[in-house]
Amino acid sequence: MTQTANETSTATIWAIDPAHTIVEFSAKHMMITTVKGRFTDVSGEIHMDETHPDRSVATAELGVASINTGVGQRDDHLRSADFLDAENFGKITFRSTKVEGAVDRVGDTFQLTGDLTIRGTTRPVTLEVTFDGRGKDPWGGERAAFSGTGKIDRRDFGLTWNQALETGGILVGNEIKISVEVQAVRA
Repeated sequence: MTQTANETSTATIWAIDPAHTIVEFSAKHMMITTVKGRFTDVSGEIHMDETHPDRSVATAELGVASINTGVGQRDDHLRSADFLDAENFGKITFRSTKVEGAVDRVGDTFQLTGDLTIRGTTRPVTLEVTFDGRGKDPWGGERAAFSGTGKIDRRDFGLTWNQALETGGILVGNEIKISVEVQAVRA
């Protein structure tokens, strides 16, 4: 598609700042409590087109070995072949395929749909995202922040390990809630 003078793109590239980005997840344990964790190895980019936000693209990678729930034995089990299989699948990746909604003002929300790959299996996921703000940092850079939530069924990614409970139900819930807080620096 050829752009006219009135359709000039204002595309910019933003690098995800891992020191100021949080990727968390939660799942039910024994169907009664919620266990939360996060990935500390986070990287990615946002190719933001402010004139045509629907043309923007976000990518992210999470290092599976960096999973942290606060309990070493549980983290080791999540890294094992029973779950994420960090030895054979070291990264979880996301690449957006669609942006729907406005991103003009702080508090604006939009839907970010993309391909999430876990253990070599790719499925679409949609995140509800809020634009949290943008500004200059003390070092002369420009930063933008977004927060988002979504959920997946872990079985869709081949994460089927579980254990039946004597009282009925299962040990690990199948619904995984995702929460992200992203700060990105303009390249």
